[in-house]
Amino acid sequence: MSVITALEPVQSEAAWRGDEIKDRSDWIYRLSDEQVAELEALGGKFVKDDPDLRFVQKEDYPLVACAEAVKEWGKDVDYGRGFVLVRGLRTHLYSDALSGAIYYILGLYMGDPIRQNEMGDLIDHVYATSDKTMDDPTAKSSKVRGELVYHSDSSDVVALMCLRPAKEGGASCLVSGAQIYNEILERRPDLAPLLLEPFHWDWRRQDPDAPSDTYTSPVVSIEGGVFSMYAGSLYILTAQDYPGVPKLTPEQVEVLELFDKITYEPGMAIEMDFRPGDIQWLSNYAALHARTTFYDHPEPQRRRHLLRLWLHRDAGRPVVEGFGKNGVVQVREAPRDGAAEHPDAQFSIRDMVVPRLLD
Repeated sequence: MSVITALEPVQSEAAWRGDEIKDRSDWIYRLSDEQVAELEALGGKFVKDDPDLRFVQKEDYPLVACAEAVKEWGKDVDYGRGFVLVRGLRTHLYSDALSGAIYYILGLYMGDPIRQNEMGDLIDHVYATSDKTMDDPTAKSSKVRGELVYHSDSSDVVALMCLRPAKEGGASCLVSGAQIYNEILERRPDLAPLLLEPFHWDWRRQDPDAPSDTYTSPVVSIEGGVFSMYAGSLYILTAQDYPGVPKLTPEQVEVLELFDKITYEPGMAIEMDFRPGDIQWLSNYAALHARTTFYDHPEPQRRRHLLRLWLHRDAGRPVVEGFGKNGVVQVREAPRDGAAEHPDAQFSIRDMVVPRLLD
């Protein structure tokens, strides 16, 4: 983590350009045969045990061959460039339940899973069930095939596991939040401080069952000298449609437009094509993510299918109060505020690797 004060550029591995790192291989971790064998054995035991995903602990599935690797991935996510791609699992030989079990075990070592919606899902799916576009306010980003704009998710770490790639397209795109901030500081230091002030974010569009229309968070947190980012101007702009939400000032609109302009400038981002079995671990504080448009195979069983985990990771990162959506997400053990479990809640790995066929 880089120690800075407001209006100072971030000078650490977290500030990178895609055109400078795309041809390097240090962000790809290749599992050894021994590590793959360990994960397959533990995953098989997990499927057989069929534990309740709310309460299972990492100690129930101890890692040996992969123990140091997990520490290395965590260091990269917390203190390095903010992401790592893990490659080498033989998911083409596994059932989806076995793939999901291996993924969930590794997730327990990388953090604590949190619920991703009001149904209590601890594993969600990036699987197109709709032909809607993101221009439709009822569209869910994980259920459409169109391009997704750069944004942050609602957790400390977001992880994606590729079960099956698309027929064409669907590249995962990452951009450094610190590098965007550095560019804004250089070009418009007068606007940069606005990013540290709270914005209203559209919660309802992210989750139709959310208990409120909006929540508030700054885009940038600088706490204890540590830089963090939470971004996605789409949800700031759509939050303007709700009654009672303060209108954005011209200066706020200007800094958001500059932010987006820089984000999409050539050379800023890195694109990666997921292969079956790939796992991407990503710090939501360090990098924004997006996706290119993709085209599916016609058969449902061959469609692009990613599993998603949201993880709380206690890495000692200080953030300003109310930063991101961590204040409103639900822990895995129980629903919000002691409410009853949703009638459609599922907590078996066999159930959770099957996408809900909803728009």
